Amino acid sequence: MSLPPILQNLELPVVAAPMFIVSGPELVIAQCKAGIVGSFPALNARPAEELEKWIVRIKLELDEYQKENPDKKVAPFAVNQICHGSNNRLQHDMEVCVKHEVPIIITSLQAPKEIYDAVHSYGGIVLHDVINIRHTKKALSIGADGIVAVCAGAGGHAGKLSPYALLPEIREFHDGPLLCSGSIATGGAILGAQAIGADLAYIGTRFIACKEANAPEAYKQAIIDSAGEDIVYSSLFTGVHGNYLKSSVRDAGLDPDNLPEADKSKMNFGSGGNTDSKAWKDIWGSGQGVGSIHDAPSVADIVDQLKAEYEAAKERIMN
Repeated sequence: MSLPPILQNLELPVVAAPMFIVSGPELVIAQCKAGIVGSFPALNARPAEELEKWIVRIKLELDEYQKENPDKKVAPFAVNQICHGSNNRLQHDMEVCVKHEVPIIITSLQAPKEIYDAVHSYGGIVLHDVINIRHTKKALSIGADGIVAVCAGAGGHAGKLSPYALLPEIREFHDGPLLCSGSIATGGAILGAQAIGADLAYIGTRFIACKEANAPEAYKQAIIDSAGEDIVYSSLFTGVHGNYLKSSVRDAGLDPDNLPEADKSKMNFGSGGNTDSKAWKDIWGSGQGVGSIHDAPSVADIVDQLKAEYEAAKERIMN
C-alpha cells in the first residue's frame, strides 16, 4: 500500500478531522506546522465570503513558515465539503476551493462525481468518509482517491461498525489510502489503527481540548472531565447518527438516555439541525476516546505527546 506523495511527508501518520465550529484557521495552521494534516469544514467560514480569506491565510502562513523552517515537515491542509441538498453553499465553496487549488478535499454524506473531477483537474485528491461497505464501493467507483472509515466511537457523525470489522473488509478490495476514525486519542491507538490496515489515523476529539481550538472553555473542560461512558449516540440533532457529550444534552434540557430518533429525510445542514438546541453549538460532539484526554495544551504539545506514545507503543510490541 502506498500513499500519494501529498500524504507521505508527515511527522506522524495523522489527519486531523474537520470539526464544526471548532476547526478554524488557527487550529489548521497549528496542525500543519506540527506536521499533521489540518482540516476544517467549509461551512465553518461564515459568511461564505470568509472561506476564500481562510484559505488564502492558511496557504500564506504555511508557505512563510516552510521558507523560514526548511527542515520542518509542514503538512498540507484539507477542506471538508458536506455534499447534501440542504447545503446551499456547496457550489460556491467548491468554486473557491478549485480556484485556490486546495490540496485535499474531504467529502461527506454523498459522493458527487463532479466534485471529484473538479479536484482532480488541478491535481488535488479526494478523501470520502464512509460508515459501511456500500458507501465505500460507491465512492471508489466514481473516483475517490482514499477512504475515511468512520467507525464506532468516532466523534460527531459516526457509524456502528468496529474498526476491527470495517477496515479489513475495505482492504479486501481497496489498496489505496485508508484512514481510520473512532476513539483515537493516543499514540498507541494510532499504531493500532495501522496494525489493522489503516495508513493514517483520523483524529478529532483530541484537538477540541487544545489552545488553538475555536471551542468554548466549557466545551474543552467537558472533554477533559468526560469518559467513554459519557457519550450518547443519536440521530436527533442532524438526522444522521452521531456521538455527543451527554452533559451538553442534559444542559439543553433533554434526557440523553431517552432521545427520540430523527427523520433522516429532514437532514438540514443549512440551518444546522433538527431541534432548537443546535449541533454543534449547543450539543457538543465527542468521540469515545475522551477518557484519555486530561488537559488542553497547544497543538504542538499534543503532537509531541502522540509521537512519544506512538514510538513507545512500537517499542512495547517489539519486545
